[in-house]
Amino acid sequence: MAMARLRDYWPLLTARLTGAVRALLFWTLVYGYCGLCASIHLLKLLWSIGRGPGQTFQRLVRENPPACLNDPSLGTHCYVRIKDSGLRFHYVAAGERGKPLLLLLHGFPEFWYSWRYQLREFKSEYRVVALDLRGYGETDAPSHQESYKLDCIVVDIKDILDSLGYSKCVLIGHDWGGMIAWLIAICYPELVTKLVVINFPHPNVFTEYIFRHPSQLIKSGYYFFFQMPWFPEFMFTINDFKALKHLFTSQRTGIGKKGCKLTLEDLEAYVYVFSQPGALTGPINHFRNIFSCLPLKYHKVTTPTLLLWGERDAFMDVEMAEVTRIYVKSHFRLTILSEASHWLQQDQPDIVNKLIWTFLKENMRKNE
Repeated sequence: MAMARLRDYWPLLTARLTGAVRALLFWTLVYGYCGLCASIHLLKLLWSIGRGPGQTFQRLVRENPPACLNDPSLGTHCYVRIKDSGLRFHYVAAGERGKPLLLLLHGFPEFWYSWRYQLREFKSEYRVVALDLRGYGETDAPSHQESYKLDCIVVDIKDILDSLGYSKCVLIGHDWGGMIAWLIAICYPELVTKLVVINFPHPNVFTEYIFRHPSQLIKSGYYFFFQMPWFPEFMFTINDFKALKHLFTSQRTGIGKKGCKLTLEDLEAYVYVFSQPGALTGPINHFRNIFSCLPLKYHKVTTPTLLLWGERDAFMDVEMAEVTRIYVKSHFRLTILSEASHWLQQDQPDIVNKLIWTFLKENMRKNE
């Protein structure tokens, strides 16, 4: 009798043991790589202090925003307080009220200003809204790390649509905003008429690929480094936010390899926003919850989708773009732009805008 019961329970016990071992290996890898990344950054800090301690801890006080952040051609600064969380969100809106909504979700380390070219371009036919996500810019930043879980961010977008008086929108997301855009299309497909994602694969593709390909694991080292408390924020501030400037201007990762270059005023806009007291903690908290949220249980996308990808992306392997196709059960179009960086909508705005216009004006058929 005991042997018979053991045989009956053996598959369940095996499945549970296998799951426990996988979870142990997963979290060992996450925190082990987190420690490695932290060690590398600590060595960088010590090297910087050794070369010039005064310069390492130098930080300019930026009290007034650069003029480009108040450029009237970009739209109007607005605020909305949503019911579910009670948080106040900042956004910039262009185009007449009542026109179809085109909602723009930025990545990291960005804010609404990364959509300046699209705010000007699409306002002729859309109400264009470039949002500061939870914790970014002038949007409220809850203090608790758990407030930045992906399900909270998804509900934010749903509630913002309702607060703006819309039941659906064209949704465009870049980088981390692309991750959120995928999740909105998966969880609330009725809200999204068309989906445009820039330089971010389907979340499940990202999760599966990162642990199977060392090249992507290295490129995504910041995801693991950001699991550390306070130290990532501190590393961004040294040498007057040199790391932040480097992301947008270096030969390997920066904007302007081909197409538009980031002006000094544009760069100062980013540094101004993220140099404000506590301005980095909210954005980095988004990443501190990611490993507990992925992979997704539900992953099918039934919304017509355009995926745009800069081939010279220093943070994402281009191979993930093509694999994303298998998760989209509707019209799917992938366009890879050569010589373009991770910051695609700023790097090649004219081409990106043209591709988005073409996609928006098409009549889609399922399973194309």
